Amino acid sequence: MATTAKVDATEEQARALVEESRETTWARPSFAKEMFLGRFRLDLIHPYPQPSAEDAAKTEAYLTRLRAYLETIDGSVIEETSKIPAEYVQGLAELGCFGLKIPEEYGGQGLSQVGYNKALMLVGSVHASLGVLLSAHQSIGVPEPLKLAGTEEQKREFLPRCAKGAISAFLLTEPDVGSDPARMASTATPTPDGEAYELSGVKLWTTNGVVAELLVVMARVPRSEGHRGGISAFIVEADSPGITVERRNAFMGLHGIENGVTRLHKVRVPKRNLVGREGDGLKIALTTLNAGRLAIPAMCTAAAKWSLKIASEWSSTRVQWGRPVGEHAAVGAKLSFIAATTFALEAALDLSGAMCDEARNDIRIEAALAKLWASEMSCAIADELVQIRGGRGYETAASLAARGERAVGAEQLVRDLRINRIFEGSSEIMRLLIAREMADAHMAAAGALVDRNADAKAKAKAAVGASGFYAKWFPQLAVGAGSVPATYGEFGSLARHLRFVERMSRKQARSLMYAMARWQAKLEYRQGFLGRIVDIGAELFAMSAACVRAQALRTAGGPEAAGAEQLADTFCKQARLRVERLFDALWDNTDDADTALTRDVLNGNFRWLESGVLDPSEGTGPWIAEWQFGPSTEANLLTPFLPSTRTTAGT
Repeated sequence: MATTAKVDATEEQARALVEESRETTWARPSFAKEMFLGRFRLDLIHPYPQPSAEDAAKTEAYLTRLRAYLETIDGSVIEETSKIPAEYVQGLAELGCFGLKIPEEYGGQGLSQVGYNKALMLVGSVHASLGVLLSAHQSIGVPEPLKLAGTEEQKREFLPRCAKGAISAFLLTEPDVGSDPARMASTATPTPDGEAYELSGVKLWTTNGVVAELLVVMARVPRSEGHRGGISAFIVEADSPGITVERRNAFMGLHGIENGVTRLHKVRVPKRNLVGREGDGLKIALTTLNAGRLAIPAMCTAAAKWSLKIASEWSSTRVQWGRPVGEHAAVGAKLSFIAATTFALEAALDLSGAMCDEARNDIRIEAALAKLWASEMSCAIADELVQIRGGRGYETAASLAARGERAVGAEQLVRDLRINRIFEGSSEIMRLLIAREMADAHMAAAGALVDRNADAKAKAKAAVGASGFYAKWFPQLAVGAGSVPATYGEFGSLARHLRFVERMSRKQARSLMYAMARWQAKLEYRQGFLGRIVDIGAELFAMSAACVRAQALRTAGGPEAAGAEQLADTFCKQARLRVERLFDALWDNTDDADTALTRDVLNGNFRWLESGVLDPSEGTGPWIAEWQFGPSTEANLLTPFLPSTRTTAGT
């Protein structure tokens, strides 16, 4: 196993680094931020944003060509060989798939985020590894960071190459560094002549890194005279002397993914290849993910659509006890869940993508919510598909085909989707990230009250300042338009769901305030509570998206109108039950008991409980300590619930 030097960092240093790297201002409105503050700003998402006619036509024309090519690709070849054939990659390159979002002036297709999402859905439905190949290249690889922070010279040098098919990868994670970038060991040492940097270190889980032509490498520049220092981003030619791909990793799913371990030893990188300034690397990575995270819900939505197709076909033709299995209530409930949730997944995806394209809203929370919710719900859908298919759901597609049955890879879907709850921020990390963002206004108002290191005098002063904010804000959480029966009447039967969303947004805002008063600075350790608040917000966001999408379809008057209302209504009824359970669990839970038991487990008090089994992994390799939430991926960044008096947030 490749190793590298370890860098120690205190908890406070880790916090300071991530807080310094996050965007602290809100120049544009945010629907989700307002919702977490108890303000239901329906006007920010309704009418449901739609691409222009020109953009829609451009996207549809491209998707038509893409679909025709994808119909010639056999995804089972990728699954069986654990490799994407070179001719498939070449075909995608010839179609411009590696430049979907790259502007036309740099040789790309210039698709919108909505169009890009639809292309990923198509590609990912053939095999998930194809979707990962394209999204890792464009969402977090060279194109997106350059679009956001690159110079014009860098864009003209690298973007045309990327658009033509020069595959790129993002190298952040290290063997001993996952969610905690403060411990990053890779270095970028300025050369004596000042014209370059020498990069050294080991990077782990480098998606596309095995076959990449271009790399985005995160490394630490030492602070010195004339150098700002800090974690910085570099564009690196993958064939540079000193770069070694040490292995290609294998996983439970995504059998065609080119993910490996890359070692860099004194790799000379020209100064002109520094993206942004020294020390801006982490901020660039976090900003990139605001839109980059939408690639995951795109592929999750594709998986849900396929699951619905397979589940409905099987449930209508498979007869048991004299009736199609779908007519039995136990199976019918699963079908209803899959159909309703698929509608909501697409609604949240398209809404987030359209808001990204319009650039009138700050979507950092919406993108994170979409990623978190889609990755969790798509896994639930895939599990239900396996259950509906029974033994055939557990059997591989290859085995089914070998005995003459339809090659339905339901079990493969479960394996392929599972990584999405880890990719680009594990669900646990996403909840902490969203919690930090949703509490921004409170951090600005409360200041030292939620700072663990503040003394009594500072807390007393902060209490006086906070009283003004809460005196105006808290009364607004008691009543609102959602309490009036006639509100949102234009939505017909869906109006009651929007009233529910508004009432619950105020309730979760009150709950957060109660928690801050109760636990103050210790709230950051109440990750179970914070996670439930975020999950409530995710459900409310999905409900809002489903309702406004259904209303848009009804207004358009197409064949989907009636069905969309039924799907949205059923989804909201299901989501309401989940929201109510989450609210109950805010205060009635086992969090304290779990914490106590966990402490004893970590102290080794229950070794006796582990007896009676064998561990085949004993002696097979070194243990590598990961952060508390387990292995991270390229962008699984530690973003805890951080107290800060530096935050400036619009309220």
